[in-house]
Amino acid sequence: MSLITRRPRGADDADENAQRRGKGAGATKQAKTARGVKSQKAPKGRASSVEPKAPGASQGVNSPAPKKQFASGPRQEGLAVGAEPRVDLLPPEVRAERRNARTRRGFGWGVMAVLLVVLAATGGAFSLNVLSQAKLLAAQTETTSLFAQQKQYAPVRDVQKQVALAQAAQQAGVSTEIDWKAFLDQVGAAQPAGLELASVAVDSSAPTAIYPQSTDPLQGPRVGTVMVVGTSAALPDVPAWVGVLQKIPGVVDVVPGTVVLDDVKNIYKATVTIHVSAALYTKRYEPKGK
Repeated sequence: MSLITRRPRGADDADENAQRRGKGAGATKQAKTARGVKSQKAPKGRASSVEPKAPGASQGVNSPAPKKQFASGPRQEGLAVGAEPRVDLLPPEVRAERRNARTRRGFGWGVMAVLLVVLAATGGAFSLNVLSQAKLLAAQTETTSLFAQQKQYAPVRDVQKQVALAQAAQQAGVSTEIDWKAFLDQVGAAQPAGLELASVAVDSSAPTAIYPQSTDPLQGPRVGTVMVVGTSAALPDVPAWVGVLQKIPGVVDVVPGTVVLDDVKNIYKATVTIHVSAALYTKRYEPKGK
């Protein structure tokens, strides 16, 4: 292990000056010390505490005084074993300049890294833009091709529109259709014995108009009205006739009318009014599933 001790600048010069001043002062001090020792007597019963004279002091020989070691703050003493003695004579300004250069290099590398990241992001965005534009152009080309192919089937689409329009017209035209023959057959079958149907008047709703409703709260909503006139040689049982008519499917209510005797023909005329509901609609052209 090598221990290298570095001394501050100017320490060697200070030590040399101190040694030069110490040579002259050391001789004078040693002479004064020798004269003081001779004149001083040691007390009885006590050992003398005077230090022995230094060799050559009495002859006045100038000998160098021993050096004193003083510890300084930043100075470090050490022993370098197996290493070459080295002295760092660089001024602190050089080291400061080197630190500043390293700092500037660090900032330069940081700016270069940021620039590379920005360039990479810009390149990626440009690539994505080019790819998106290519996809858009391909989609537009495909759309144009599909439109060109659809023009070949334009007559077919026109026919389909006409068929759909005819179907809608059929559905709207027969939306209020009622099978009156089947209904009147049920009405004729419900007449009591001895009663014959003289006349039947039918009034139903139109597809483009709303059928008028009664203001009587006891009468339900209707979509058609059937007025039946029956003749009988005897007085007819109108209540029984009304009861049977009300059991026919699709009948909302039955309102009995008047019973009149014809003196000329000697027969009775009974009148009843039948109101029917939307349950009698045939719905022939209505789409399946509705």
